[in-house]
Amino acid sequence: MTSRAENDFGPDGEVFDVERIRALFPILAQRPGGQPLVYLDNAATTQKPLPVLNTLSRYYANENANIHRGVYGLSQRATDAYEGARAKMARFLNAAEPAEVVFTRNATEGINLVAQTFGRQRVTADDEVVISAMEHHSNIVPWQLLCEEKGAQLRVVPISDSGELMLDELASMLGPRTKLVSIVHMSNSLGTINPVRRVVELAHAQGVPVLLDGSQAAYHMPVDVQALECDFYVVTGHKLYGPTGIGALYGRRSWLEAMPPYQGGGDMISSVTFERTTYNEVPHKFEAGTPHIAGVVGLGAAVDFIESVGFSAIVEHERQLLAYATTALEAVPGLRLIGTAPEKASILSFVLDGVHAHDVGTVVDTQGVAIRTGHHCTQPVMERFSVPATARASLAMYNTTTEIDQLVTALATVREVFG
Repeated sequence: MTSRAENDFGPDGEVFDVERIRALFPILAQRPGGQPLVYLDNAATTQKPLPVLNTLSRYYANENANIHRGVYGLSQRATDAYEGARAKMARFLNAAEPAEVVFTRNATEGINLVAQTFGRQRVTADDEVVISAMEHHSNIVPWQLLCEEKGAQLRVVPISDSGELMLDELASMLGPRTKLVSIVHMSNSLGTINPVRRVVELAHAQGVPVLLDGSQAAYHMPVDVQALECDFYVVTGHKLYGPTGIGALYGRRSWLEAMPPYQGGGDMISSVTFERTTYNEVPHKFEAGTPHIAGVVGLGAAVDFIESVGFSAIVEHERQLLAYATTALEAVPGLRLIGTAPEKASILSFVLDGVHAHDVGTVVDTQGVAIRTGHHCTQPVMERFSVPATARASLAMYNTTTEIDQLVTALATVREVFG
């Protein structure tokens, strides 16, 4: 296919120079097997730009100390960097205040935190937790564990053949026994962007709080938790062009204050005696022990980087790239896309007739193209579409139409190998 120009124009008229963006990601300069690296596994993790890498190096070289406890200058600088990153994340999500942001290891831990605090506190026998059929395992298993412990029921909202959430079914499930709705904002295996504002409206009309899993959505589009009016929102840093091992949970202050601690230890306490412990105020009540300080600081740098590029430009670039990639893949003989919802973002899951997804991934890797294959931690989705696995190409701000062309060429090689 003939690629269009690699400069996109965002809706505000700014030029999005993808080659300038790519130059900030050192790993993209690799040439596996002498070929350019085509990295299309961004839904699993994104690559890290120089501003993030430099921030991590600078922190360990110049600011490394434990936080919140030290009266000496180095500790105070580390504390300022840590809490400054919390303020950045609160701004990024438009939380009402930094205290509504709890740092976790990842989105998975954020969901588990809510399940083991809010959930244990509110869910009792015969109550219900509602999720959807497109959830990541991380938004299924914690609720299964809770429901098994409490004798509650896990209810699942079905999805259509195109991968859309059936809102009518959701509405019919909500009732007096529903204690929480936990829904993914954007599917990691289908690319579907769920109408989460409507989900929240339906749930709140029944007095039911809502958790949104923003692991995928938060690096593709702006997120405003106040506009969404959700009660909880989780993100993971390594998909936000930040470090691994760091994430964040947004929670309304009223909920966080009512919830018991998740773990016990240093920094989550106000005072400790053998007879009684008094807990710290939020968000520190949920951050026991020495945290991943460098990860938090690196996450703050990632937020700065995304904001410096601008979501209007990112969204427009990825929208055009997704449209180009969809057309290109639909033209590949024997290829079927899994997940064709009208509202979707930069994920293309597909199967190739007569070739297992793992074989597809192995062959395209020999051509320098990195895609994900398997069930993508969404085994119920694979069952829903009657496939054992899919190949998944997932896009980010630094991907180009030339790379899509290279993927298509690599898929032609797959067909040559397997006939």
